[in-house]
Amino acid sequence: MKLNVAHLCKTYGTQRALDDLSLALPGDPRCLALIGPSGGGKSSLLRHLGGLEIPDSGTIEVNGTTLSNNEADLLPWRRRNGFLFQGYNLFPHLTALENITLPLVQVHGQSPAQAHSIAGENLERFGLATHAHKHPGQLSGGQQQRVALIRALVAKPEILFLDEPTAALDPEMTVEVLELIRELISGGQQVILATHEMGFARAVADIIAFVADGKIIEHAAPAQLFDHARDPAVQRFLSRVLAFR
Repeated sequence: MKLNVAHLCKTYGTQRALDDLSLALPGDPRCLALIGPSGGGKSSLLRHLGGLEIPDSGTIEVNGTTLSNNEADLLPWRRRNGFLFQGYNLFPHLTALENITLPLVQVHGQSPAQAHSIAGENLERFGLATHAHKHPGQLSGGQQQRVALIRALVAKPEILFLDEPTAALDPEMTVEVLELIRELISGGQQVILATHEMGFARAVADIIAFVADGKIIEHAAPAQLFDHARDPAVQRFLSRVLAFR
């Protein structure tokens, strides 16, 4: 994965979400994990990298593509990638199967038969075949998260963007979803995720970036960041969140 972000700024009302943020990834990492305090800018950065938000200023280049500041020009980039949001964003009036097939047909041009076949295969793969015709309200949080993950994956995205993929899940479901994500990364899927799961970030990420106050405070390989962080703010954060682990 190639990534170069330069002087990114974004303000919502009076809130500066991204404040002259810059990040250039060394090498060719497969997985970038964004960590840091809540409200520090992780989700905002993730949405900008995925082309879901347009910055006030600054530039983003991902895998050789410079993201446009024009809404219409961003549509092809969005179609190339997959997104998993904190709130799942499943359509409540559609079944699990329909939630997966709809974007395949409407966005990616698959026939209904093709979409149905792809969705069925993936529901089986993720242990949800018996829940295919249930609506989101009939599914557990972990099941909804897996449906949302399947929807993000079935179009074979170039990059999978994951925003707190285990938010609001119980410990058992958290492990289940994280194991699925690790399997995907091991299989070659490029992933950029924002997470509070420090152990998972350390295990699967090639590069970890600490985001706070709308800036990248420090970024490095997991062993370097967790064991030898240079910035005092990063050291304090890690000492707190890892105190009881």
